Amino acid sequence: MVTSLSAARTLRPTLCRSVALFALSGLASTACAASLSFDDALALAVRETPVLRSVAAQSDAARKTAIPAGELPDPKLVLGIDNLPIEGADRFSLTGDGMTMQRLGLMQEFPNAAKRAARVSAAQGRVAQAEAQTRITRLAVLRETAVAWIARDAVERQLARIDSLEGENHLLDAVVRARIAGGKGSALEALASRQEAAMIDARRDELTARRQQAIAALRRWVGPRAEAPLEGSVPDWPVVHGKLAHALHDHPELAIFEPRGRVLDAEAAEARAEKKPDWTLELAYQKRGARFGDMAMVQVSFDLPVFAAARQDPKIAARLAEREGLDAEREAVLREHAAMLETDFAEHQRLALAVKRQREVLLPLAGEKVDLALAAWRSGKGELVDLVMARRERIDAELMAIALEGERRQLAARLLYAYSEPDLTGEKQ
Repeated sequence: MVTSLSAARTLRPTLCRSVALFALSGLASTACAASLSFDDALALAVRETPVLRSVAAQSDAARKTAIPAGELPDPKLVLGIDNLPIEGADRFSLTGDGMTMQRLGLMQEFPNAAKRAARVSAAQGRVAQAEAQTRITRLAVLRETAVAWIARDAVERQLARIDSLEGENHLLDAVVRARIAGGKGSALEALASRQEAAMIDARRDELTARRQQAIAALRRWVGPRAEAPLEGSVPDWPVVHGKLAHALHDHPELAIFEPRGRVLDAEAAEARAEKKPDWTLELAYQKRGARFGDMAMVQVSFDLPVFAAARQDPKIAARLAEREGLDAEREAVLREHAAMLETDFAEHQRLALAVKRQREVLLPLAGEKVDLALAAWRSGKGELVDLVMARRERIDAELMAIALEGERRQLAARLLYAYSEPDLTGEKQ
């Protein structure tokens, strides 16, 4: 029995460690499963964003509205009394011996074929317009989700660099304290390392606030998953000016003008069709008094559009004026996007050069300056304040490199998602 208790005591720590490791591995797998990659964020935004559900509902409504566009109006049931006497012995009598008739009829209106065809064309144009608006909204959601994910990724990489710099500062502070204890340093040197630590804390506070802002922006598109840890990186799409310029005329915000023009053309055609008469057919059964036989009635009526100058012509002129205005609006939007393309492409080129210069020139120079300042301080030929300033410049250079890369990728996402949904190689999907 003593042996069993001793074995239990020996196995208990091992068992506890196994259980703890199992629990930690479960938590780690859960955390990994709950991470948010760039592609996950885009898929989640498309699936969850309310604005996309709104435009999808509007598009569905337009399709349903188009179904009855070319149909005839509903028939009308006609109930009436003809020749009802209001004087004499049979006044207000429906069964007297007079000519009173109880009428039951059916009336159907027949708009002319051109008008019905124009209504169908207008409905189809509205469906196409709703679908074009859905595509515009989808690309906008993808674009803003991509920008928000990239912004958060950049600021978190900056925070990671700040954390590593804090470790370096602790080592520097320990060296300074050791030098002071050995009689080789001064109290001013201790202040310098503490000043650097305060500067690092201030940078962390600023970056932490920006991270919360980036999460808030991302939450708008992906919901609560915006809090999940990020995983992976954003695709580095090539931004080719020629492809973007070639696709300019197919810009989604320009494509919507085509169905809008179809709607106006159809409305103008419907206004012209109003110059052609519609007609109405009415059938009726008339029940008379006992002394008389029942009767039937067939009636056809026609519209007479004889005042076209005051009715139809102004409508036609209004639709044509709107069409001319739409063409001018499209030209204005085309010029606006052409200017935006040139401006954004030039900015992307500047950012690409700035990132390259930062990583290949300024960062190595900043690191070399830190090495020289550190060597001079250790040899007693330099001041610690020079080392701290050099380290601060290196911190600025590293954070700037990350920020510039984030801005470049954000602008690439804005350029590419303005036209289509790029895949990992930047081609259209």
